[in-house]
Amino acid sequence: MRHPLTPAELGAVLAHALGGAAVGAVTRELTEGTFNAAHAVDLLDGRQLVVKVAPPPGTPLLTHERHLLRTEAMCLRMVAERTDVPVPELVSAGTDPLGREHLVTSLLPGASWSSQAARLDDATRRVLRRQVGRHVAELHTVTGEGSFGYPGRPELCAPTWRGAFGRIVDAVLDDATRYGVVLPLPAEEVRARVHAAADVALRAVTTPVLVHADLWDGNVFVDLDRPDPQVSGFIDHERALWGDPAADLVSLALLADVADDADLLAGYAEAGGPVVLDEATRYRLHLYRAHLALVMVVEAVPRGTAGPEHAGWNDRVARWLAGELAALERT
Repeated sequence: MRHPLTPAELGAVLAHALGGAAVGAVTRELTEGTFNAAHAVDLLDGRQLVVKVAPPPGTPLLTHERHLLRTEAMCLRMVAERTDVPVPELVSAGTDPLGREHLVTSLLPGASWSSQAARLDDATRRVLRRQVGRHVAELHTVTGEGSFGYPGRPELCAPTWRGAFGRIVDAVLDDATRYGVVLPLPAEEVRARVHAAADVALRAVTTPVLVHADLWDGNVFVDLDRPDPQVSGFIDHERALWGDPAADLVSLALLADVADDADLLAGYAEAGGPVVLDEATRYRLHLYRAHLALVMVVEAVPRGTAGPEHAGWNDRVARWLAGELAALERT
């Protein structure tokens, strides 16, 4: 899915974004993400930046994947203004000369948790997970005054979280039909099961909270070369939405149960995180895990990752989806 930029394209984006005043000395492609083109750039003036460019026109997308870099720019501004959560500094956002949306930010120190996991001893891992929890709790102090759902996408928003979540899930199921995705259950059965559970569980959520929605280990940066290792920031806010803060606990424990991450939950509680893992929250987590698993199953087709070389991972995600849908029926 990712479409790396040629040196000429990258130079054109930089000249447009920075007014032609900066020259790149060293560039390298960032390959952990699978959606936008992303390149790190070391400028001759000493700045280290990240340039992200959206997929070119005509790329097959899911309904919610349009104008994601606009969302990320909004989130970076908002988080920087309202919190001390470490995030990249927004340098430029807009549309490049190729007609593709771009985003230019500072480069965070360190590297992704996923790339550094082998360097983490148990004591350091526990300290850092506690830091992650505290930062997520502070992120969840950012609240909205309008509707729930994806910012800037009125068709995926509603005055209530129940209404917005229903529209979001319906859009993914419609994408599944459009791309001919095989689901563990027929799409209409998935729709009925999720909507029935949402009717029961989501009406208690009344305040729109900024949810990152993609806090897997690849989007959590850690700096292990300091005397005191630290979480250096969160990246890739492009899928953020206004919703239930509990939804962030799903990607923080991808394909697992956040209840098993005692250090993260301790840090979250210490910083006043608004989510408590009571019975009602655990039920909502089944819904949010079902939604994330559904997205992951569906996106494999337009992204071209549904082939034999990806079969093991895709089967695992499909089983995760089936298990969460079964849990909604049982509970």
